Amino acid sequence: MAAALKRYPVGLQTFSELIEKNYLYVDKTEYVYRMTHADAKYLFLSRPRRFGKSLLVSTLHAYFEGRKELFHGLAIERLEKEWTKYPVLHFDMSMAKHVDKETLEQMLSVQLYRLEDVYGRNAVECKLNDRFSGLIRRAFEQTGQKVVVLIDEYDAPLLDVMHEEADLPVLRNVMRNFYCPLKACDPYLHFVFLTGITKFSQLSIFSELNNIKDISMLNEYAAICGITEEEVRTQMDAGLDAFAQKCQISKEQLWERLKTHYDGYHFTWPSPDIYNPFSLIAAFSTQKIDSYWFGSGTPTYLIEMLRKYHVIPQEIGGRRCAASDFDAPTERLTDIAPLLYQSGYLTIKDYSTFSNLYLLDIPNKEVRIGLMRSLMVNYVQRPAEINTLVGEMAECIHFNNMEGALRLMRQVLSTVPYCENTRYEGHYQQMLYLIFTLLGYFADVEVRTPRGRVDVVLRTATTLYLIELKLDKSADAALNQIDLKNYPERFALCGLPIVKVGINFDSEKHTLADWSIVEG
Repeated sequence: MAAALKRYPVGLQTFSELIEKNYLYVDKTEYVYRMTHADAKYLFLSRPRRFGKSLLVSTLHAYFEGRKELFHGLAIERLEKEWTKYPVLHFDMSMAKHVDKETLEQMLSVQLYRLEDVYGRNAVECKLNDRFSGLIRRAFEQTGQKVVVLIDEYDAPLLDVMHEEADLPVLRNVMRNFYCPLKACDPYLHFVFLTGITKFSQLSIFSELNNIKDISMLNEYAAICGITEEEVRTQMDAGLDAFAQKCQISKEQLWERLKTHYDGYHFTWPSPDIYNPFSLIAAFSTQKIDSYWFGSGTPTYLIEMLRKYHVIPQEIGGRRCAASDFDAPTERLTDIAPLLYQSGYLTIKDYSTFSNLYLLDIPNKEVRIGLMRSLMVNYVQRPAEINTLVGEMAECIHFNNMEGALRLMRQVLSTVPYCENTRYEGHYQQMLYLIFTLLGYFADVEVRTPRGRVDVVLRTATTLYLIELKLDKSADAALNQIDLKNYPERFALCGLPIVKVGINFDSEKHTLADWSIVEG
């Protein structure tokens, strides 16, 4: 029952605060011990935003300061015997977003000033890299212990300008100079750990520190960030009971909903299922299943990169890539798949030992719905009208009135002003794909999309709808496509009545031309 008394740390990422104020802390300290007692002195970890990287860095900070009292009852208490105190230089780059060169340099200077208050400053050290180098040396000389450097979200200043040819080199040069001392000061360093989302090859971290070990896809660190199913069942079980009671459903029913919305991440293969920690904790705190991680902000760079690589919505998931693709330099990417993976919009779903290829797909319902909703602005000028349409359509479909749902769609689409930019072939077909995917907010939508075609499987509590979308053809052609693909046979074992729906869209009138609904 003790776990039920703990508060849920929504957005909190300071380890000492979680422990001292009795917040829930999912124990990751065994990984802390593993990292700090490994052969490598320089480590790098890539994980999506709000996935626990900052909390991990904060935990390492407390550990290296020798604050043994904070780790009482945690895994590392039985593993660590020495608890040596080291000088720790902790940098948080997460605030350096959407900044120009001068602002970035000022923000780096402020972080250096904070540490110089502890270890002093030499007046001749004017440049940022000289000040950083001087800090490391003085920390070593004053304490007699080698220095620990922790850099959280090292790439944050560059993410939003990675698609800008003018700004990226300027900011990248600032960061390259700042990180230079990590190589020059190697004799004074005990441990260096960096977190981020992407890799920028021309930063000194990766171009000069050739001994840095990337632990992002190593099996032994698969669950270092995020929350596993076992951790939910053992460390959050009491909260699961309270949550289910509030929702007036069984514990197993709640479990399935949580899995559908927030589970499904894998950062290596094989790997345990990983829940998005930000969304899961927020859901337990509010006792409501909603969009938390995606609702906390879609990075600008993601939408820009989707446009740059001409990726249409139905081609985001179901991608195969080689292991080497994950190490592709961010600024020289030729395919968007690694960036979508590193950002958390795709995750590993399978791996072939024969071809050495990974299958990447959208991890869960929260990401699928959020991603498609954010893309809707590319297709209509007032997405709010589509949100209303989706809600009303979902109500019709819930009561088995697909005819009424499609009439609503025709009515609304004929009055919605469309964007002039129809850069992709099948622009309106893609918009219909987005609308049906957004229905997944109310029902389960499984989209199977061989390249160039759209195929929606819409599952409600009572019916399985097999939907084929056509552009400037006919509803009958859409129905024939369903039969040619043997969809009814493929889904015969689902145990639900099957309804086939063929929809034809008129690109001139910007609305539905005709549709056909056939049961069985």
